[in-house]
Amino acid sequence: MREAHPIETAVGMEYYVSDEDGVGGTLRETNEDFRVREIERFDADPLDADPGSYPYLILRATLHGWDTNDFARSLSSALGISRERVSWAGTKDKRAVTTQLFSLRKVEPDDLPEMRAAELEPVGRAGRELLFGDLVGNEFEITISNPDHPENADEIAAQLRAFAGGDGGLAVPNFFGQQRFGSLRPVTHEVGLHVVREEWEAAVMAYVGNPFETEPEDTREARERVENLAPNWDAVLDALPGRLGFERSMAHRLVENGGTDPEDFRDALESLPTNLQRLLVNAAQSYVFNRILSERLRRGLSFDKPVAGDVVCFAEEVDGFTVPDMDRQQTVSEKRVRTIERHCRRGRAFVTAPLVGTETELAEGEQGDIEREILDDLDLEPHHFNLPGEFHSTGTRRAILLGSDFSLSHDPLSFKFSLPSGSYATVFLREFLKANPLDMG
Repeated sequence: MREAHPIETAVGMEYYVSDEDGVGGTLRETNEDFRVREIERFDADPLDADPGSYPYLILRATLHGWDTNDFARSLSSALGISRERVSWAGTKDKRAVTTQLFSLRKVEPDDLPEMRAAELEPVGRAGRELLFGDLVGNEFEITISNPDHPENADEIAAQLRAFAGGDGGLAVPNFFGQQRFGSLRPVTHEVGLHVVREEWEAAVMAYVGNPFETEPEDTREARERVENLAPNWDAVLDALPGRLGFERSMAHRLVENGGTDPEDFRDALESLPTNLQRLLVNAAQSYVFNRILSERLRRGLSFDKPVAGDVVCFAEEVDGFTVPDMDRQQTVSEKRVRTIERHCRRGRAFVTAPLVGTETELAEGEQGDIEREILDDLDLEPHHFNLPGEFHSTGTRRAILLGSDFSLSHDPLSFKFSLPSGSYATVFLREFLKANPLDMG
């Protein structure tokens, strides 16, 4: 185990599991170096099914360098339909070649347009739209460009295999990756922590001001002006460039409301899209989770098997893929440790940590001590998540170990692996590169 890059430490990922030096090099030198294909979990009826009963066209798209949201907007524009008629199961990286499903309401296969850097394949019809979670996971094929020490990859893989328990696959702590918090400006969790503590003005300033060295210079200068001008919200609005649309929306709301009362600042935050409001709180939960995993690593507690007091969840099989079932949980008593160990070794159970919310019950034993220590350090308690609207969260739990079958090839240095939905490929790759996260895309 060794200390992580400072940018990762800032979002709670404090350590690498492997001690070996990284291979170096760069990730995503071209889009083709990072290939992602959904492991689909959606059954479509034939294309000739009755459009009246099955109004959704299911489309498999292979996209080269497209952000998922941008592609959906462009596709809906090309079809002349509302963006709300386009849905998908999982958002993918822009700097990649991605293959994923989309659903299009009341669109025929012959209506599909030619799209730049995209191959579109109609695969069937359905009676409902695709929803987030209508996939089991993702398969990855990733190439590292110009590695400095490719020979280190085999030793890193061996150390990750040992961390997995030595049964064949590789594993790492199931951290939330840098993308969860913002790659160039990792502040989403800071804003979310202020929200959860109902520090509404501080939350707005953390989002609108709070310049980062990694941002473009003109953006950084605009945020610096904001910090100097607040609480003159008219002047703040004038200082913000048009491309900072969310920041301008908040400033505009403060101009309208006066910006003197805590509720004015909460209202400004509620001017954000609902999915972004949820993301703020999710990022705060993710940061707490990362901190908990880092402390468990520091203390030398196992990830692949439980200790007394841990909360485990049991596994379910979904289309041949084993995933955690958070509806089936159990606190591990001293008497049950050996039994649950066997379940974990056979892939039938997973040790978990909390994504804290109003219904969270903390673990017992040493893991419970870790959870309480982190929450105390952040001045948080589960009841703090009892918030209005989209800021409310009941919480859940998440497996602490991220494992996969993993193949490693040289010349060029490349990896193939599969991960369950909601996990991050970069959390595996950071162990191999041990690089500045900004170089990992």
